[in-house]
Amino acid sequence: MRRSNAVLGFAILLLSASAIVIWTAVAAEGRAGKLTVSFLDIGQGDAIFIDAPSGRQVLIDGGSGRSVLRQLGKTMPWYDRSIDVIVGTHPDADHIGGLIDVMERYEIGTIVESSVQGETPLWNSFEKTVEEEEKDGAKAITAQRGQIIDLGKGAYLEVLSPDRAVPGVETNVGCVVTKLIYGDTSFMLSCDAPAAIEKYLVALDGKLLHANVLKAGHHGSKTSSSLPFVGFVDPEYAVYSRGCNNSYGHPNKETIETFARFNIPTLDTCEEGTVTFVSDGKAVVLQ
Repeated sequence: MRRSNAVLGFAILLLSASAIVIWTAVAAEGRAGKLTVSFLDIGQGDAIFIDAPSGRQVLIDGGSGRSVLRQLGKTMPWYDRSIDVIVGTHPDADHIGGLIDVMERYEIGTIVESSVQGETPLWNSFEKTVEEEEKDGAKAITAQRGQIIDLGKGAYLEVLSPDRAVPGVETNVGCVVTKLIYGDTSFMLSCDAPAAIEKYLVALDGKLLHANVLKAGHHGSKTSSSLPFVGFVDPEYAVYSRGCNNSYGHPNKETIETFARFNIPTLDTCEEGTVTFVSDGKAVVLQ
């Protein structure tokens, strides 16, 4: 009887391993040179999941609570318990709150964050969790302009801001602005950067800011998505990452009018739920 149980246990283990191998192969075949970017529906906040052609995965921000775990469960394969890179753009709760749960649930390879300092118990908890992850082997990086995070097979994430150490600035000013690039396509991921930072980036980069998709800064607040910045990015789509009936009035009327002025279609995680784009390196398609 004991021998039969052992054989049965081995058979179940073998079948489980075979299933994982098969599903991994299916996922790799389905990826087939495609970059997938999902603006997750996590309520008021940001959470952007990137699945690169190489299979490397990035999560930029995680909203304020556990909603990000539910959305990752819908977006990632059930057997996948690791994320290669997470980026905490700045200490505000609606960006890093959910990342604490993500770090506790998933194996993390690299953690990228701004040098801007938070002043809340939540930020302190986030930093303690980062320290624990480092003890478990994760690599922690302070973001600064010019850094390239290679995602393999031609895809990479470029840090545009901040361009220096910013421990004492206002958190939105010090947030991590990145541009995701794959072939001839790109995504401008502008966190909560205010118009002053957008203006600075216009002065530094000009037409190099162009991207197929723009995440509307600060959830559609009137403090971001300034006319010059939107004009130079000149996206095919803009995305509002926000909660319905939020107390801030996002997206602001001025921001809505700015995108309308440039005839840029907008998508909204409140209305559409998770918004997903796929790039083959030549064009971006709304999924």
